[in-house]
Amino acid sequence: VMLPLLMLVDVWTLKPFWRRWDWPNSKVLIVGGALGVVLAAWLYKTIEADMLRVLIGLISIGFVLYQLSTRLGLLRLREHPFRPGLGIFVGVVSGAASFISHAGGPPVAMFLLTQKIGKTTYQATTVLVFWIVNIFKFIPYAFLGIFTWETLLADLYLAPVAILGAALGIYAHRRVPEPVFFAITYILLVSAGGKLLYDGLT
Repeated sequence: VMLPLLMLVDVWTLKPFWRRWDWPNSKVLIVGGALGVVLAAWLYKTIEADMLRVLIGLISIGFVLYQLSTRLGLLRLREHPFRPGLGIFVGVVSGAASFISHAGGPPVAMFLLTQKIGKTTYQATTVLVFWIVNIFKFIPYAFLGIFTWETLLADLYLAPVAILGAALGIYAHRRVPEPVFFAITYILLVSAGGKLLYDGLT
């Protein structure tokens, strides 16, 4: 189970981005995320995880293709303002996907990227949102018996690697120019979407 490792990374990355997040976006995504976790926990035995992976994977890849088309002039890009209702909906989808398969990142990324916020605000917002969402996930995970001594032992062994990865990510964030940062973000979004699509279909 990756959740303890994710929570460790959350704690490690929270301090460098403290209070640098976009609070209106964070608030609606957290509220929606909490609702999504509750919904996924309630429907845990009935939700088809592969179907959710395929859906999020297709949406993620489609979103990046849309953004690429606008950059090439094939489509006209329209910047979307902050929309609380959509943010809560995205939070619900993200929270549910995060609970089921730790795949909550792409919906949040798509929601934030359409608002053209800066790289530090973007990163800080995602760190805050998933720090709180992962805390919400911990209780139902424990209640449902998802944690075992074997998985916790594996998490303990992998903890140094997770911390090293988090530290390298913070280091890179401070030194990578904003256009390059968002280019990498889009590449990672396509990669995550492709991985989800592959996992859901195989």
